[in-house]
Amino acid sequence: MLPIPPLSDLWPRLARLLFGLTLFGLGLALMVIADLGLSPWDVLHQGISRRTGIPIGTVVIITGFAVLVLWIPLKERIGIGTIANAIVIGLVLDGALLFLPETLDRLLLRWVALLVGVVIVAIGSGFYIGAGLGPGPRDGLMTGLAKRGISIAWARAGIEIAALVVGWALGGTVGVGTVIFAFGMGPLVQYFLKRLSIIPVAPKVSG
Repeated sequence: MLPIPPLSDLWPRLARLLFGLTLFGLGLALMVIADLGLSPWDVLHQGISRRTGIPIGTVVIITGFAVLVLWIPLKERIGIGTIANAIVIGLVLDGALLFLPETLDRLLLRWVALLVGVVIVAIGSGFYIGAGLGPGPRDGLMTGLAKRGISIAWARAGIEIAALVVGWALGGTVGVGTVIFAFGMGPLVQYFLKRLSIIPVAPKVSG
C-alpha cells in the first residue's frame, strides 16, 4: 500500500483526486457521444458493453478491478487513488451518459464534443495523477511490466494495441478520435501535469 499523507494534507489531495476523476469521466462521455473514435481501452470497454448490454461505465469499473488482479504477481503498490480511479470514472461516465444525448446529428458538434472531451480527460488526468495518491489500474499494469525489463513504451503500446484490437472485434468505435487520443493525450497530460501536480507523498521513515 502506498503511504497515506496526514489528514491535513490528505483532504486537499482527495479533493483534487475526485475532481480530476470526475473530469476524466465527463471527458470520456463526450467522446462516446461524439462517436468518432475512443481511446484503445475505451474501445474495449465499449465493445464489451455492446456485446453484453452492461453500461460502458460499469464495464470500466469491472475491467479496472480485473486489471488490479494482474497487479498481484507484479507486486505493484495500490493507493487510495488506484481504488478511486477504478470506481469513480465509471460511475461518472454512466451518470453523464444518462443526461447527454445518445448521438449528435451535426458533424461539427461531434468534432467539438470529441476535442473538448480529449482536453477535459487530459486536465482530469493532471489533477488526479498530480494528487499523488496512486496510479490508475491500467497505468500501474504498464509500470509493473516496465519494472520487469519491458520498456514502458513497449508495455504501453503492447497493452493498448491488444485492447484496441479486441475492442474493435467486439464492436467498439475506432476512428479519428482514437488517433487523436493516441498522439495527443501524452503531450496534453504532460502539459497539465506540470501545472497541476502537488508535492508527492513522502514515505514514512522508520527508526
